[in-house]
Amino acid sequence: MSILSLAASRRWLGWLAFTTLFAVVCVALAQWQWARRLEAVADIRVVAENWDAAPVPLSSVLPGDAPLDPEREWTPVVVEGEYLLDEQLLVRNRPLSGRPGFEVLTPLALEDGTILIVDRGWLPTGSQQDSPDAVPAPPRGRVEVIARLKPGEPTLPGRGAPSGQVATIHLPTIAQQIDRGEVITGAYGLLAEEDPATADRPVAATRPIADEGPHLSYTFQWYLFALLGFVGYGWALRQEWRGLRGVEAAPSRRGPSDADEEDALLDERR
Repeated sequence: MSILSLAASRRWLGWLAFTTLFAVVCVALAQWQWARRLEAVADIRVVAENWDAAPVPLSSVLPGDAPLDPEREWTPVVVEGEYLLDEQLLVRNRPLSGRPGFEVLTPLALEDGTILIVDRGWLPTGSQQDSPDAVPAPPRGRVEVIARLKPGEPTLPGRGAPSGQVATIHLPTIAQQIDRGEVITGAYGLLAEEDPATADRPVAATRPIADEGPHLSYTFQWYLFALLGFVGYGWALRQEWRGLRGVEAAPSRRGPSDADEEDALLDERR
């Protein structure tokens, strides 16, 4: 039997179909990991281009209530206004370096009557309650703020929060809780600087680490798995074919016939 004839048998065609399916799944996972890497590379590029850029007016980055262009994320903007301390909110479940905590959202009423949500930084959870021990107050009166823009976050179904707190920075939901003006829902700002500055403020946001993650190595790994599947199939097929060839080529071993045994006895008696 030739190896092609063996490969065309129903059993080995089934194994070939299984191996092909396995390879298709591996290639799909490899392409998914490659797409994830491209997203990570794009995020790193946006941070590198925008983080240290000179501050620009808010209207040049976020015209009207349009959503923030992903290419403009982290762009510093300069705005002037007055913090609305009585509308301040805490964002729950914001760990930092393994410590549970909150982020402080303080609305900033701008000169044109709109309100920009400013994330003033992080505070640890209090020792006796599910809130910070103390929240540093923002500057009072007119203040100039430099903040880096971030898009709002999605809602978290089933996640609630007590009064004065929110589960996520979902800007439309936050806007419903503030009745002092029109809240900008296209983006919010991560506080970088404020003038006048306060002696004490929440922990400021830090620059994201430029890390692509393991996506490139995972991509090669899944392509390798797809290739190894066919290598394993070919090796197993060849092993079985060689075994069959050995059986067919082996000489038949028959014992002596009755006639041969009688002739041998007669020869011994002579």
